[in-house]
Amino acid sequence: MNDDDFSLEPDFDPEERFQKYQQQVEPEFWKHKKLEEMSDLEWELLCDGCGKCCLNKLEIKGKIHFTNARCRFLNPATCLCKIYPYRFEVVPDCRDVNLAAIREKPRWLPKTCAYWLLDNGFDLPDWHPLKTGRAASVAESGNSLCNRPLVDETEVKDYEDYIVDWQDL
Repeated sequence: MNDDDFSLEPDFDPEERFQKYQQQVEPEFWKHKKLEEMSDLEWELLCDGCGKCCLNKLEIKGKIHFTNARCRFLNPATCLCKIYPYRFEVVPDCRDVNLAAIREKPRWLPKTCAYWLLDNGFDLPDWHPLKTGRAASVAESGNSLCNRPLVDETEVKDYEDYIVDWQDL
């Protein structure tokens, strides 16, 4: 099997994800539920689809440094994983965003991550799709990887050459 054997269904629509499923959850569920109390659907809807967790990272002297090298399966145009249902099978070091990962030190999730924000007592940002009802609000606000200078991880020789200091990481 090669990388091209995996892709999202051609009719996948990120907008539909929020519009369709938002009707199946209690409004503003994140304001009164702890992460531990959320259903699988609520948990999935917290992900804003920014793609930042799919950036390769380095830990140097106990600090996480983000690079602009993206996982080869991250679609840079949509900021969505091309193999989401199969990601753990295909990419052995793909991280599951679970409670342990959210609370891990040093922090490897971006500052804008809904899971990290809620677990640390903050609200979702105004541009989050659960507030706007639109997946496109993340890219429109500049909080996704869309239109950023990214490089495919398969092209990287030394990750230290690709460290970035973007304010939202």
